[in-house]
Amino acid sequence: MPITVEDIRKKFEENLFFMHVGFEIVRFEEGNVNIKLDVKEHLLNINGTLHGGVHATMLDYILGMVTRSVTKAKVVTTNLTVHYLSSISQGEIFAETKVLQEGYKLAFTEGEIKDAQGNILAKGIGTFKLIRDK
Repeated sequence: MPITVEDIRKKFEENLFFMHVGFEIVRFEEGNVNIKLDVKEHLLNINGTLHGGVHATMLDYILGMVTRSVTKAKVVTTNLTVHYLSSISQGEIFAETKVLQEGYKLAFTEGEIKDAQGNILAKGIGTFKLIRDK
């Protein structure tokens, strides 16, 4: 039985780490995935701004999610590049992404994290190995 986009969404929604950080799926369609996060005090670094690891985690999730939504394959991150553009200390942040190129073994994606006003906080590019059933 083929895997569906709804099956993939459910896997992410039930993932303990995804829930622990506080991510929430806003949209999950094939090739169109958006998530959000409420910036909480326990996610801040010693400067009082959102920790860069949270940005990287959010981008890794959203990039992998959109890749899975398109390929219907399990994926493993092989490379993730994050550019930090602006900081935030409170409020909600949103991540959106798109698949740049999909091959049989690899997919390349890019994404952005924005604040509620649409300001870009971080950009990321990821490479994913596709694990296809034989």
